Amino acid sequence: MRRNCALARDAMERAKREKFAIGAFNIDNQETLVAIARAAHKKNSPVMIEVSQGEVDAIGIHNVRDMVDNYKEEFDLEVYVNLDHSPSVEAAIKGIEAGFEFIHIDISQANKDATDEEIIAGTKEVVEYAKLTGALVESEPHYFAGSSNVHTEAIDYEEIKKTFSTPDGARLFVKATGIDTFAAAVGNLHGKYPVPKKLDLDLLASIRKAIDCNISLHGGSGTPGHYFHDAVKIGVQKVNINSDMRVAYRKTLERVLADNPTEFAVVKLMDEVIAAVQEVVEAKIDQFNSAGKAQKAC
Repeated sequence: MRRNCALARDAMERAKREKFAIGAFNIDNQETLVAIARAAHKKNSPVMIEVSQGEVDAIGIHNVRDMVDNYKEEFDLEVYVNLDHSPSVEAAIKGIEAGFEFIHIDISQANKDATDEEIIAGTKEVVEYAKLTGALVESEPHYFAGSSNVHTEAIDYEEIKKTFSTPDGARLFVKATGIDTFAAAVGNLHGKYPVPKKLDLDLLASIRKAIDCNISLHGGSGTPGHYFHDAVKIGVQKVNINSDMRVAYRKTLERVLADNPTEFAVVKLMDEVIAAVQEVVEAKIDQFNSAGKAQKAC
């Protein structure tokens, strides 16, 4: 575990130095994992496989670790596991003990009324426990808007701006908690919306100047690719993608099922579904400038 976490730290330093971001792709099941593995292999890109609490409950935290390790070996990948939006210190500790290289502790996501003191205290506790393996800890000092779904409402940017990160706020939070990665809010929000998202790149650049640690962008789905090209140049090391993959998965599955009404062996119908998700992942890898950046463990 410690060696894997050391490699993960090296990967983030490499991303910072070489100006690319590692895509953190959520999985709902084995098919999405296969799609990510194939894309990473084809593009020779480092990737993160991530699960939030719902996926942990459905798949099992140790099953996730074992599945990723199996495909890591099969495809010869540089791949890490991220526990995304862990809702409590206890849940985050389980991820650390399961050997996840990246842990996102999100006190405010689970408890939107959490005080600054509660968020800092919980985050510090996870940072301290992560020394057990050397896992990298990510957090943010505020509730992050949206959800990993398809939204029909328009984006109210005047409301969203109230939750934007600030350079001073980021600097103080990083100093108070000792986190490895700061989850910045600069117009990115979870889910897909009727209109493309808009990122405040000037604000992102100001945050980058204010902190030395890694920066991640959540809610990457539905964001025009040119924002990612600029974000990695500014200094983002990690981008989370979920909803874009889920939409490709479901729409393709619905079409394939409709085209094959008498086939009940669903496993025989999954090739097109996996290919559709793989296409999404490959496109993101190109936008994150991570193609050709994988380094395999010796």
